[in-house]
Amino acid sequence: MEFKAFIEITRPHNCALAGVVGVLGSIVAVGHLPDALTTALVFLVVTLGCAGGNTVNDYFDYEIDKINRPDRPLPRGAMGRRTAIYYSLLLFAVGLVFAYMINVYAFLLALVAYAAMLLYAWKLKPLPFVGNLVVAALTGATPLYGAIAVEHLGLAGYLAVCAFLVNVAREVIKDIEDVEGDLAKGARTLPIVWGKRNAAYLGAAFAVLTVVASFLPITAGVGLGYYAMVPVDLIILYAAYLILRSQEREAAHSSQKLLKVSIFLAVMAFLVAALV
Repeated sequence: MEFKAFIEITRPHNCALAGVVGVLGSIVAVGHLPDALTTALVFLVVTLGCAGGNTVNDYFDYEIDKINRPDRPLPRGAMGRRTAIYYSLLLFAVGLVFAYMINVYAFLLALVAYAAMLLYAWKLKPLPFVGNLVVAALTGATPLYGAIAVEHLGLAGYLAVCAFLVNVAREVIKDIEDVEGDLAKGARTLPIVWGKRNAAYLGAAFAVLTVVASFLPITAGVGLGYYAMVPVDLIILYAAYLILRSQEREAAHSSQKLLKVSIFLAVMAFLVAALV
C-alpha cells in the first residue's frame, strides 16, 4: 500500500477547486468574504465531500478503471478496495462534523449531498442520463452550499443553475469518452443506449442552454454579470462544436475538459458581478 494513494485517490486538485467554488458561492451570495471560520468550514465540507465521493466512486468503478484508467490507485494495487471504502466513509463523517458547526441547513444539505454521492457511485452511475443529472445537481449545489452557509442566496442561485446545466453537458460528453470501458462492464450510459451522435446532440443542447442561462443576471439588474460571462460562453459553445464535429474519444476528452474549465471561469465571472 502506498501512502500517496490516500491523497491521489481523492483527486486533490479537483477537491480543492470544489472547495474554492463553495467559498466563492458565499462571496457571490453576500458580495464579500464571510468570516474566517465560516470560510474555512465551507471549504472543508465541500473538499472532504468531494474527496469521499471520488474515493467511493473509484471503489465501485474498479472494473471499469482497469480498462479506462489503469493508472488509478485501485487498479494498479496501490490501495486495497476495502481500505478505500472505509477511507471514503471517514472523509464523509469528518465533513459532516464540520457541516454541523456551520448551521442546521448546511448540515442537512451536506448529508443529502454525501448520500447522493454514495447512491450515485453504487447504483445510479450506470443508468442512462439519471447519473448525469445527479452529478450535475451536486456540482450545481456547490456554490449554493456556500450561500446556505451565509444564509443568503444572492447571485449564487443563478450561478447554481448555470453550473447544473453545463455539468449535464459535461457528464453526457464524458460518457461518450468512456464508452469503451462502460461497454466492457455492461453499463447502460446514454451514448451506449442512444448512440454517440444522439448523446452529442443532447450534450451540446445543454451547453447552449448554459449560455442562455448566463443572461439571467441581467434580469436581476446585473448587466456586468453577463459581460463577464462572454468569454466563458464562447468556450462553452466551442466545446459544443467539438463534440458535434466528432464523437471520437479524443474529441470528447477535449470537449469535456473545456467545459470543466468553464465551470471555474463562470464562478469567477459571477464573482465579478457580485463584487461590482
